[in-house]
Amino acid sequence: MRVQLIAAAVGLTLALAGCASAGGLHPDGAPINPNSLAVTRSLANVKLSPAAWPQADWWTSLGDSQLNALIAEALRDNPSLAEADARARLAQSETAQADAGRKPQVDLAGSVAEARLPTTLPPIGKGHNGAAKYVSASFKWDLDLWGGERAAWEAAFGQQRAAEVDAHAARIELSTNVARAYVQLGYAYAQQDVAAAELERATDVQKLTRQRVAAGIDSQVQLKQSDSEVASAQGQKAQADRAIDAARSALSVLLGKGPDRGLTIARPQLLPPGALRVPSDLPVELLGRRADLVAARWRVEAADKDIDAAKTQFLPNVNITAVAGLVALGGGNLFQAKTRFYDVAPAISLPLFDGGRRRADLNGKDAQYDLAVAQYNDTLVRAVNEVCDDQDALASLQVQIDAQQRALDAANDAWTLAEQRYKAGIGSYLEALSVRQELLIAEQRMATLHAEQTDYSVQMIQALGGGYRPSQSAPDASAVAADANASSLIHHRS
Repeated sequence: MRVQLIAAAVGLTLALAGCASAGGLHPDGAPINPNSLAVTRSLANVKLSPAAWPQADWWTSLGDSQLNALIAEALRDNPSLAEADARARLAQSETAQADAGRKPQVDLAGSVAEARLPTTLPPIGKGHNGAAKYVSASFKWDLDLWGGERAAWEAAFGQQRAAEVDAHAARIELSTNVARAYVQLGYAYAQQDVAAAELERATDVQKLTRQRVAAGIDSQVQLKQSDSEVASAQGQKAQADRAIDAARSALSVLLGKGPDRGLTIARPQLLPPGALRVPSDLPVELLGRRADLVAARWRVEAADKDIDAAKTQFLPNVNITAVAGLVALGGGNLFQAKTRFYDVAPAISLPLFDGGRRRADLNGKDAQYDLAVAQYNDTLVRAVNEVCDDQDALASLQVQIDAQQRALDAANDAWTLAEQRYKAGIGSYLEALSVRQELLIAEQRMATLHAEQTDYSVQMIQALGGGYRPSQSAPDASAVAADANASSLIHHRS
């Protein structure tokens, strides 16, 4: 019987092809070919390797127990993660609903009702009280000849996978943001040290200048200059204090706690220079490890399945319904043979004219696919450029740090010599303090460069996926790895 129904539906499809048609509707978006994103020159000095970097718990390699505890606390208590998890559960429920729609449905119903009837009607049962008993079982099954229900389920499953991957992406972003805020807090303390030292130096200069003015050696011009330096140093100290408060507040938000939580965070130990330095060999599958790219690809696949489901709405469909039950009026026995009834109704639906509703729906699905493709392309382009930009920034910072280290060594030597001259009675203490200012400026610049180096290293970890590994069991996740595999993205010159 099923074969006959399918044959009849196919025949009617050919005969009524001109009634409700999807002709002329199609999506326009196309995913970018990763090979078209040229990065050979940008990463010409970078080697590629299959090394598994970064690890999912990359921050533990820094050896900072306080940072480990802060990230663990954020991953446990940050409200944004609960929001991402709720979205994933919502998508899972929608997938389950779509899957249930593909399966037969069986319902059982029963009722007993009694009513007072008008006296003008013949009595039913006892007196004029009418009673009805009803028991029924129903069966309904949509044969899904063209796979529309399955496509809808696959679309919902794709959205579910995207939401689940989004939850992973939220955790990666949170862990990197905590690490960056922690680095910023350590840097703020280092800046505070330099600012306090500069304020002390400027105050000493001011005292010496006042003495020299009183002795007639210097004029009011030098005194006013020293007053200006003190005021400027006080402003820098206040700015450094505020930076510490801001970094603590940022950490409190990331931890999902009130501002007092930030006040309990101890001063971070400065991370060793280059502690998070990117290895010389970048992982080959660098972009396949980005959760946002994996999620974007899942949404493209889901939108494609939505189009398939929408197209089946233009085709005839067959469903089977059956109802069987018992009904008795008055005080009759419900289980007598004469109370039985049944109805079996195979039905064929033919989409003839709907005022353009189906075409509008399909056109909307095409637009959603184009939107998903555009978002995927944007994510892919940003991913490639972020990796290259972070790598370039780290390379430039290393050059700057090497140069600044030479400047810092020279400033430190100058300060040592100035102190020796002062102690030997050759130079003045005021001259030595002037040299000290150059050393403090060099130390401040080095602290800034080290903070930037660590911050960009954390950003590179996020750009390379933050340790996320797509599930190999997901068909479209492997497609992402294939599309965004760095071996196809980067034609590295051997």
